[in-house]
Amino acid sequence: MKKTRCIMVQGTMSGAGKSLLCAGLCRIFAQDGLRVAPFKSQNMALNSYVTRDGLEMGRAQVVQAQAAGREPDVRMNPILLKPSSDIGSQVIVRGEVRGQMSAADYFRMKRELIPEILDAYESLAQESDVIVIEGAGSPAEINLRSNDIVNMGLAELVDAPVLLAGDIDRGGVFAQLYGTVALLEPEERARIGGMIINKFRGDEFILRPGLVTLEEKTGIPVLGVVPYLPVHLDDEDSLASCLEEKDVKKPLDVAVIRLPRISNFTDFSMLDQHPAIGVRYVQSVQELEKPDLVILPGTKSTLADLLWLRQSGLEAAILKLSHAGVPVMGICGGYQMLGRTLSDPAGSEGGGSLHGMGLLPVDTVFSAQKTRTRFKARVTASDFAGAELDGYEIHTGKTTVEGKPFCILENGQPDGCVSGKVFGTYLHGLFDTGSLTQKLAEYLCACKGISCEQAVPISHEAYQEQQFDLLADDIRRAIPMEAIYDMMERRR
Repeated sequence: MKKTRCIMVQGTMSGAGKSLLCAGLCRIFAQDGLRVAPFKSQNMALNSYVTRDGLEMGRAQVVQAQAAGREPDVRMNPILLKPSSDIGSQVIVRGEVRGQMSAADYFRMKRELIPEILDAYESLAQESDVIVIEGAGSPAEINLRSNDIVNMGLAELVDAPVLLAGDIDRGGVFAQLYGTVALLEPEERARIGGMIINKFRGDEFILRPGLVTLEEKTGIPVLGVVPYLPVHLDDEDSLASCLEEKDVKKPLDVAVIRLPRISNFTDFSMLDQHPAIGVRYVQSVQELEKPDLVILPGTKSTLADLLWLRQSGLEAAILKLSHAGVPVMGICGGYQMLGRTLSDPAGSEGGGSLHGMGLLPVDTVFSAQKTRTRFKARVTASDFAGAELDGYEIHTGKTTVEGKPFCILENGQPDGCVSGKVFGTYLHGLFDTGSLTQKLAEYLCACKGISCEQAVPISHEAYQEQQFDLLADDIRRAIPMEAIYDMMERRR
């Protein structure tokens, strides 16, 4: 019996565009009528996702699963590391928290997770025709080679052919690719079926002499030059796509506070797609100015980021705007900050307690237990009443509320709080359906005294489907898919 076909995308560095290439390949294989699943053995990101069965995984594989037409499944990302400091992370295995570990401790034990990685991979393979595997960082990180479970180490375990992608947008792409290949062992180099120049802007003709020399020096073909792709998909690794300068000035200005440990910033992707709403990220009082709405987003460390907000002067600036009638919204950790008190008797947030911003009549007590649940909800806050939501909660702590709720969950429980023009909720993904987005636009237009365009925003799902198809079309033009299929067949 032939094994399931697979292809692995590795990069010369973090941010080389592996996630987007994998999403495009997932879409192409799905368009070709194949059952395809993404896979990344170990992911490091704060921007995680909760599956329908209440488990936690990295968002890159969620996007790739959606591109493949599959329901996100923690088997697609069996290990998730959520950094909590410069030298430590929360370790999540198969969607459940295993504990907090220093980098050194995790490095020593991670090979013990290989059986769980392979079990996840093999069970996915039984349900799929193709597995698209994403590496992490670079395979040339020779200090990590002995314990590698995510690049060439994983490729060897599942016998995967490799595409090596280099990021030309950062410069030095020929050195990236040549240096990476040169640092690999001979058997590792033999796995690379082709190289890809990624994120190219310009005339490909100018590249050709360099491509020929690179092929001669490495003995590996350059399969394609992928342009800088003009698609908008959730990005878990950075805020780069969210922070690009906007070419169009929109009438409504929404300022999202860029907390040091911001998480789930993809909550605002669809908000920015509304024709009347412009979203910008700010991290100083000077940048804040006077927006039409201030949003405090989710964070991995609420107490630490509340202190930063206070010390930076942003808390005082937000309070001043709120008292002047500017609406303020908090999501998850941002919602907790808007309350009266935040206490951490169990030490899950480092211990201690802080007074909150005092804009909502709520109090939060943190605990070691994490809430991970998907919910549908209906907004009851009068300014947005009736908006239908489909989101998820992922947080520690319990919040007691004395005021009116923001919404009612499908199980009948209230969520969040409203006080005047201040709104708080635990629900991530609250703008994805488009229902709340439109009501928010109408509300902000009314507050500003302008007429709001009647355009109804496209739903997150429909918009993503359009973007996946555009991505697949661009990758098909750049990379000969017959070469990819041939690479996979030779490893079966």
